[in-house]
Amino acid sequence: MSALPTAVRSSEGLGPAAGLSGRRLPVVLLAGVTLALAVSAWHPKDPTTWVLETVWVMVGLPLAVLLRKRFPLSDLLCCLLAAHALVLIVGGHYTYAEVPAGDWVRDWLGLERNPYDRFGHLMQGFVPAILVREILVRTSPLRGSRWLAPLTVCACLAFSAVFEMLEWAAAVAGGHAADAFLATQGDVWDTQWDMFCALIGATCSLLLLSRVHDRRLARLGHSLGHS
Repeated sequence: MSALPTAVRSSEGLGPAAGLSGRRLPVVLLAGVTLALAVSAWHPKDPTTWVLETVWVMVGLPLAVLLRKRFPLSDLLCCLLAAHALVLIVGGHYTYAEVPAGDWVRDWLGLERNPYDRFGHLMQGFVPAILVREILVRTSPLRGSRWLAPLTVCACLAFSAVFEMLEWAAAVAGGHAADAFLATQGDVWDTQWDMFCALIGATCSLLLLSRVHDRRLARLGHSLGHS
């Protein structure tokens, strides 16, 4: 059954203001992310790194627009995807090892490295967890199942592992030219840390947002059990 008519009925039940807000939010987020992407393309620190980091945004934006009627996303997921896109855009513009905010945190906390890369990988688990959960709840028999949460985390870890293999391929193909994209900052355990951060992000996301996500999905007309 199409999710769109159900979503419309749910919005109507919440009143005109709620329905109007629901329609406007994706447009506002789309405009904001598109503007940020355009600005970030102006004199990035490393053009190749900018392309490699923001390609996910450049693919994801038109895909979300094309599928908006067939598979409208919950407003929670829209906000999280927009936030993740901004993290990728900022990292692509400055390179993850040289994001100014990360330098400030490094100096403030007395760290040995810019932590923005770690934050990026936390987000790589935190946001995809809700994306995977939404897809599974709405398209599979896992709604309300005790397997929903662990399989969601496994999917996020699988994506993180694929991303690390892409980084490895970039290192093999580009040599030292790929250093800005890898952002290892001299840490021999960077790959393991990246996947661990994604694991922590996915786990925290499900612990903190599962109930909220269920309520937002209910606004799209889906009655859920909590995972």
